[in-house]
Amino acid sequence: MFGVARRRVASVGTSSLLGQSGLKFRSGPARVSSILEKEIAISSGGCGNIRNFCHIIPGRWINSKPISDIFHQEASIQTWKRSFSSDSDNVDVVVPPLAESIEDGTLAKFLKRPGDRVNVDEPIAQIETDKVTIDVTSPESGVILKLLANEGDTVEPGHKIAIISRSADATHVAPSENAPEKPAPKPTPKASEPEKKTPKVETTPKASEPEKPKAPAPSSSPSEPQLPPKDRERRVLMTRLRKRVAIRLKDAQNTYAMLTTFNEVDMTNLMKLRADHKDAFVEKHGVKLGLMSGFIKAAVNALQYQPIVNAVIDGEDIIYRDYIDISIAVGTPKGLVVPVIRNADTMNFADIEKQINTLAKKANAGALSIDEMAGGTFTISNGGVYGSLLSTPIINPPQSAIVGMHSIVTRPMVVGGVVVPRPMMNIALTYDHRIIDGREAVFFLRRIKDCVEDPRRLLLDL
Repeated sequence: MFGVARRRVASVGTSSLLGQSGLKFRSGPARVSSILEKEIAISSGGCGNIRNFCHIIPGRWINSKPISDIFHQEASIQTWKRSFSSDSDNVDVVVPPLAESIEDGTLAKFLKRPGDRVNVDEPIAQIETDKVTIDVTSPESGVILKLLANEGDTVEPGHKIAIISRSADATHVAPSENAPEKPAPKPTPKASEPEKKTPKVETTPKASEPEKPKAPAPSSSPSEPQLPPKDRERRVLMTRLRKRVAIRLKDAQNTYAMLTTFNEVDMTNLMKLRADHKDAFVEKHGVKLGLMSGFIKAAVNALQYQPIVNAVIDGEDIIYRDYIDISIAVGTPKGLVVPVIRNADTMNFADIEKQINTLAKKANAGALSIDEMAGGTFTISNGGVYGSLLSTPIINPPQSAIVGMHSIVTRPMVVGGVVVPRPMMNIALTYDHRIIDGREAVFFLRRIKDCVEDPRRLLLDL
C-alpha cells in the first residue's frame, strides 16, 4: 500500500510542490496522516494553497484534487512568489575590473542620460585610465533611472555609477535629479547684525587656511608653474593618458643614459618587392603588403644578431629575453599608444601585416585592451607617416632601445660610380648607453640597413 500511495503522490505532482521536504512513511495510518499534515504545513510556510491542493483525511491515505485544479493553483503560487521580487527590478551599473596594475580611473563622460533606454552590453559611460579608455556597459536592458557619479570623478572597480530599471518607461524618468537642490542659499541676505558679524569671523580663518595649503602645490613642481591667465587663452585639464605619457617619458629621460645613432637605408629593393607581389599577397592573405612588416622582420633579425639590445637593466642585474615582442608606436587623437606584437620572431610577413592592421584599427577606435599594450622588448616608431625627415626617439620603459623610421625621399646617390636617384630613408636608434655600447648599437642599426636593402637575407638567414 505504501507503494500505491507514493505513485498517487507522484502522479498529481505533489513532489514538485513539496520540493525537498522528503515525506517519511511509518507504520500506522494515524501516524502517517499526522506526519503528512506536519510536513505539508512546514513546507508550505503557512500558505493555504498547498493545504487545499493536498489535504489529509483520517482513515485514508491521500485525497487529491483534479489535475486541472492542481496546475491552476501551482501557477497562482508562482505568481504570488514573483510579487515579492520588486527590489530586484533595479540594477546597479558598476565599474568593471580595470587591470592588475591600474587601481582607478577617471569617469571621462556618460554616453547615456537618465531616461534613456539601453540594451544589454550597450556602452553607458567611458572610463579613462593611464593606458586606455574602457567602456562601461549595461548589465541589463532597461531605462536609466539615475546617475550616481559625475564626469571627471575618480572611480575604482566596483564603484556604482548608475541605476537601471528593467520595467520603467523612458517618459516617466526625470532626467535631472541632482540639480534642484541648489536654491537653498537664499535666506542668507536676511541676516541681522549679530549674524553679519559671525560670518566675518568665520570667513577670515576659512580664507587664510585654504590659501596656505594651496601654496606648496606649485612649489612642489617648480618646473610646471601656474601661468597667469591671458586673453585668448584656454586652460584644459590633461587627460590621464596624456599625464601618464608625460610622466613615463620624463622618467625615461631622467633614468636612461640615452644616445642616438643614425644611418640611411636605400628602399629600392624592398619597394620593388612590394610592387611585384602586392596583388598576389592580397589575394592569398587578404591583407596589403606594407613596408612595416619588412622593417619588423629586419629588426627581429638584428635583435637575434645583437641580443644585448633586447635586454634590460633591473637593479644590479641584466635580464636577457629569449623572446621578441615588438611594440609599435601609434599616434591617436587621445595620445600615444604602443600596442605589442607578441612573438614576432615566429611570424612571417602575412602574420605581421594582419596583426598590425588589427592593432591599428583598435588604436584609432580607442578599443585597445591593457594586455595588448603591456610588455614589449623593443619599439619601432614610424614618424615617416607624418612626414618626419629626422628625429631622436625616446626609449619606451622598461626597454633599452627604440628605432625611428622616417619619410622616404628621393635623393641623388652614387651607385657603382654613377649618380642615380634613389628612395632613401633616415633611420635612428636611441639606446640606453648604460647597457648597450656604441659598437653594438652601430652593428645593430647596420644589420637593419642590410636586411632592408637586400630582403633576400631574411629568406636565406644571412
